[in-house]
Amino acid sequence: MFTTALAQREKTQLGKLPLDLFAAIESLKKELNAVILAHYYQEPDIQDIADFIGDSLQLAKAAEKTNADAIVFAGVHFMAETAKILNPDKLVLLPDLNAGCSLADSCPPEAFAAFKAAHPNHLVVSYINCSADIKAMSDIICTSSNAVKIVQQIPKEQPIIFAPDRNLGRYVMEQTGRDLVLWQGSCVVHETFSEKKIVQLKIAHPEAEAIAHPECESSVLRHASFIGSTAALLNYCQNSPTKEFIVATEPGIIHQMQKLAPDKHFIPAPPMNNCACNECPFMRLNTLEKLYWAMKNRTPEITMSEDIRLAALRPMQRMLEMSV
Repeated sequence: MFTTALAQREKTQLGKLPLDLFAAIESLKKELNAVILAHYYQEPDIQDIADFIGDSLQLAKAAEKTNADAIVFAGVHFMAETAKILNPDKLVLLPDLNAGCSLADSCPPEAFAAFKAAHPNHLVVSYINCSADIKAMSDIICTSSNAVKIVQQIPKEQPIIFAPDRNLGRYVMEQTGRDLVLWQGSCVVHETFSEKKIVQLKIAHPEAEAIAHPECESSVLRHASFIGSTAALLNYCQNSPTKEFIVATEPGIIHQMQKLAPDKHFIPAPPMNNCACNECPFMRLNTLEKLYWAMKNRTPEITMSEDIRLAALRPMQRMLEMSV
């Protein structure tokens, strides 16, 4: 089971892996009084051992409410940072520190500070898929689950900067009728889906519904019968009478879709090229082996300055208050 080159390298570098990795992780979880939080885009094994699986909003709420002493975050760096912002006294572990985010990386703090300064009197609403530094420069954080709801609560006369995802920002503009100033960031995964191939799939599967995440480009969204966050897509598939779906988001979510609706068929939307580009390369850096070693060695740990944490906490709290 653990004979891949990656697993063999980890054995050499870190020591011998236990024969029953699942049991070892459960034992470490009790030893640390830890909770494992996992995003829907993680590999199936990690999803199956997680205490809580969710999208960014659900995971933020779970991190805020946990009574555990340690949080093991199976996701990407900004998600683990969010958990630390909400839980400064807890040990927060990320299995691989290189599990970053192309969207977060597309918004460098120095450049965004200049962008913000060029638009005085604008309220900054930032998508949670950003670094702690960007959160600290924001007034309100949002997720794909609540972005429309949050913008609708802001007075119409108040100008708004929306960062960092231009596609989600464009979708929010369409849904609210608001004119937002958009930072031009994007997610490499959600921009890779091929409109042409989705149309071809719809022709080949005429009974299938296309569903999409709002981080996708508008050319993809216009072919979707339902648009929503990963959690919303999951709920929609469960409750829809449709038996077949074309899913335009990271295909890790299909594991949960198949578990919750085993009688239905899910087709991952294809990328433009013949590659696995619809899989997030950062999410997939986390492995069960790395999760075990993170818990065993209590590292890599997420840390940040208290000034940044407190500045980032305020817009996070506003989001949670406005999402009730």
